[in-house]
Amino acid sequence: MPAAKRKPAAPAKRKTSTSESKLAKLGLRSDMDLVLHLPLRYEDETKIVPIHEAGFMAGNAAQVEGVVTECDIQYRPRRQLVVTITDDSGPLVLRFLNFYGSQVKQLAVGTRVRARGEVRHGFFGAEMVHPVYKVVQEGDPLPNALTPVYPSGEGLSQAFLRKAIANALSRVDWRDTLAPALLASLKLQPFEPSVKLLHNPPPDVDENALMEHTHPAWIRMKFDELLAQQLSLKRAQAARRAKGAAALPVIGDLSTKFLANLPFQLTGAQQRVLDEIRADLRESFPMQRLLQGDVGSGKTVVAALAAAQAIDSGFQAALMAPTEILAEQHFRKIAMWMEPLGVKVAWLTGSLKKKEKEASQALIESGDAKLVIGTHALIQEGVEFARLGLVIVDEQHRFGVGQRLALRNKGLDTGDATQTVPHQLMMSATPIPRTLAMTYYADLEVSVIDELPPGRTPIVTRIVDQNRRDEVIERVHVAALEGRQVYWVCPLIEESEALQLQTATDTHAMLAQALPELQVGLVHGRMKPAEKQIMMEAFTRGDIHVLVATTVIEVGVDVPNASLMVIEHAERFGLSQLHQLRGRVGRGSAASVCLLLYQSPLGPTAKQRLMTMRETTDGFEIARRDLEIRGPGEFLGARQSGQAMLRFADLQTDQWLVEKARNIAQMLLHEDPTTVEAHLARWLGGREEFLKV
Repeated sequence: MPAAKRKPAAPAKRKTSTSESKLAKLGLRSDMDLVLHLPLRYEDETKIVPIHEAGFMAGNAAQVEGVVTECDIQYRPRRQLVVTITDDSGPLVLRFLNFYGSQVKQLAVGTRVRARGEVRHGFFGAEMVHPVYKVVQEGDPLPNALTPVYPSGEGLSQAFLRKAIANALSRVDWRDTLAPALLASLKLQPFEPSVKLLHNPPPDVDENALMEHTHPAWIRMKFDELLAQQLSLKRAQAARRAKGAAALPVIGDLSTKFLANLPFQLTGAQQRVLDEIRADLRESFPMQRLLQGDVGSGKTVVAALAAAQAIDSGFQAALMAPTEILAEQHFRKIAMWMEPLGVKVAWLTGSLKKKEKEASQALIESGDAKLVIGTHALIQEGVEFARLGLVIVDEQHRFGVGQRLALRNKGLDTGDATQTVPHQLMMSATPIPRTLAMTYYADLEVSVIDELPPGRTPIVTRIVDQNRRDEVIERVHVAALEGRQVYWVCPLIEESEALQLQTATDTHAMLAQALPELQVGLVHGRMKPAEKQIMMEAFTRGDIHVLVATTVIEVGVDVPNASLMVIEHAERFGLSQLHQLRGRVGRGSAASVCLLLYQSPLGPTAKQRLMTMRETTDGFEIARRDLEIRGPGEFLGARQSGQAMLRFADLQTDQWLVEKARNIAQMLLHEDPTTVEAHLARWLGGREEFLKV
């Protein structure tokens, strides 16, 4: 009997060492990752300052060297290790509040120590608290270059990182991804000397240029990073364009009647943006357009006209909003425009009863519902579209990339050979400054509605100390007696002692007591959708004079008679959120006022935000200042997916480099695919998946 064949043994998986997994948490998986892990700052360990001289440097860092003359563990006011070192000029105390027993032995009397830290004045003269130190011998040489300090993580010492990076520097492929002629034309340094200088700056380097990231070596790193971002985004855009989409060329009966029935004329900006969208929809590759418009600029009607074009062309359109209140607002407004023209508009949210949901799903699947409006319920299993041609995502930054992709994918596998991916229109009332549009959004077409409809009154914004609350309540009273309605916005629902914020429920009770002849309503995020809707409808009808609300009214609520808004603890809100909230008033012809109540004392950032709100109502100016205050990482949130933030380039100061990188990216994509691949492999290591939607 022949012997059974043995299966070849599977290759053993190499175990990941603890240090490798710690490096991986920082995104450092390859030698090139380590090489591009550039210093945060530098410490000057190239010179020793006499201790007596260091005593005059309070508040600044200094490096001293001396012999330990005392080493004691003290217990008052808390357990700490107190070491005194002395040189020819005098003594200095080194204080360690957290220490190991081994340090007591290491810092025994008679040991020579080199210590670096911030000098401060203690009870017994000059001292350093938790200095960086090492035991040395007399005459040990000093470093001849600045010492890099790297971004680190838990369990990764600077010494370990320096060694890992030094090893990587000796192993990587240093071939420059950019040709010498291109570098010369851009006045850029070669890659290898730039990187090596940043890891090991020579003693004669311009220290200020190094710290300020203006040194030619930093300029090369910033340019390369921006170029990789531009190449990646433009390539993602090209990949999307290579996919098929159904052309939606018909501007037919529905579109014509829709426009004719509107009780107002489109503004010039709305018409321009509509023309841009219509041109995209005629193409047989998927539109990927971001529609920006300030609060109240009229994005909804433009989106409805885009949907009308899809319906005229024989397809369905879907509009997804992040909250039920906003989705309901869209549904009421658009159904009022569309249904008299014979278009069935379906409504689908998570709060619908099972039978209602099934009825909506049946209309969507059969194709009877030409327009579908809802929340994330649109992307759940069981929702099948007959022929989805256009996806509209409102307040797109509030959705994750996965959610936006799921809705777009509802257009796949429809049995229609001409269609693979629906067109996509994303809307945002948070204007994106030009610098971000050119970098993080370089793969999108961007349309901007930059004028408000006529008849809108400017909103006056006042900043009021909360100690003047009684005056504010009287202002609310007067406005309500004049027939106007009022929003009173609070930031939290539950009591939080830490933040000491007045809650919506307490404020509602307080206002109901202070204004007994007025109807005071309450709406917040913990209420059931049906309860919220009843309250919003009552406010819209005018049955409620004052609506106390949390930020659930931030977007989409449209009550023209509301002309006064009070925002409680305004210092706790971000600029974008304050601007969105303020946009709920000023929608009618009456003069509108927004009162920002704040609690003293104000920090510098909060003060900057409130001053910006008082000075301007221009959403683009607010967005620009918001970007200045917060930086792109926070401003973007996540283009919701953890998109790689720029590590080295600064969009405030490096705009000139963005322009260069954009131009070179276009040129390389057309003329030099080999360079494109090499550059992206170096800088992104294949991590481009976050750009695919």
